[in-house]
Amino acid sequence: MKKIMFAALMMFATSTAFAGDSEALKGILKSKNYAEAAALLKSSLGQLVSDAEKAKAYNHLVNLAMEKFDKESVAQLAGQAASQTGKEAEPYDTVGYYEAAYNALINAIECDKYDNMPDAKGKVKPKFHDANLTRVGNARIQLVNAGQREATLSNDEGLLKYWGTFLDTENCEFLKDFDKSGEAGFLGQVAYFTALYANQNGQVDRALRYLDIAMQDPEQAKEAQAQKFAIGQANLKTKADTVKFISELKDFYAANPDNEAAFGTLCNLYASQGDKDAVNKLVADKIARDPNNHTAWALKGQNEMNAMDYDNAIESFKKACEIDDTNPVVLTYLGFCMNNKAATIEGDIPAQKALYKESMRYLERARDIDPDRMKANWAYPLYQCYYINYSANDPRTKEMEDMLKQ
Repeated sequence: MKKIMFAALMMFATSTAFAGDSEALKGILKSKNYAEAAALLKSSLGQLVSDAEKAKAYNHLVNLAMEKFDKESVAQLAGQAASQTGKEAEPYDTVGYYEAAYNALINAIECDKYDNMPDAKGKVKPKFHDANLTRVGNARIQLVNAGQREATLSNDEGLLKYWGTFLDTENCEFLKDFDKSGEAGFLGQVAYFTALYANQNGQVDRALRYLDIAMQDPEQAKEAQAQKFAIGQANLKTKADTVKFISELKDFYAANPDNEAAFGTLCNLYASQGDKDAVNKLVADKIARDPNNHTAWALKGQNEMNAMDYDNAIESFKKACEIDDTNPVVLTYLGFCMNNKAATIEGDIPAQKALYKESMRYLERARDIDPDRMKANWAYPLYQCYYINYSANDPRTKEMEDMLKQ
């Protein structure tokens, strides 16, 4: 009896070990349409009897997505060849091409997750990883082009979908062995601009995550760091938030005294809190350490201008312009201060006109750099200069007057 029972158990175990695909998996594998197969998998995922079945189901979606991707790739290449020979190129499904790359990637990641689960014996024997790594890894790069297309269409949602997925999968487990060295030339730029779009759409955490990627690129690091500080400052909600952020920024600046973004942001934060002494000390220390620092001299001038100390403000802004005369805001502030000082001159018309004329030179420089007044409103102080030196009816004065009415 014992032998018979043992044999029966062995037969049962054998039949289980070699059981075929579940009905749920068979239904998914029968579908040759990606959308239909994806819907079936979503609705019947809990009915798949093992991780192996789930891996197989997701791999089927990868296959269907890659079939579409490959089909449109061939059509695209054929079109390029036709155009080079003067023939009319057949259109290909651009939207479908990019969406197929996206679908292949997200499903390959899910497939890989289940494919790397241990089997009943505790062994990990992935079946689909190697094949998917190569084909999907190569298709993934098209998400960059997909995001660029969405940018031209002003579709923020699509841009964040494609560029965001590209960035979010940069260090995913599935792609850890894929050679991504070719991305070095554009990864930082994609990360920086995606961060800007994410921030514009209220996705602050996502923006900060992408800025961290951008900061690893030497060409994007400075702007990305500045943007990260700006986002942090803009999202301070309480006094406690501000105090904490200032403390963290002070520590960062102490460790990175050459970081201009940290210096500027810290100055702005102190100013927003009305702590003029802290601002002045920070600026003075910066100038003492780096006498040719444009930002420090500009901030010094701004503080003096706000205090209506126009003599010192003029000297500080002039020093800033000697170091770098390409900032239209600093040039405009300098002209504004000179005009205000000129207005206080009494009984010496030639001296007054001379100061307005000197101011004019800086304001015209600001106009040349920023003709559309996107950064600095130089028009009114320049109007003052023309009015005093050339009269109300001079064409230059009239031009400024008309501009001010717009």
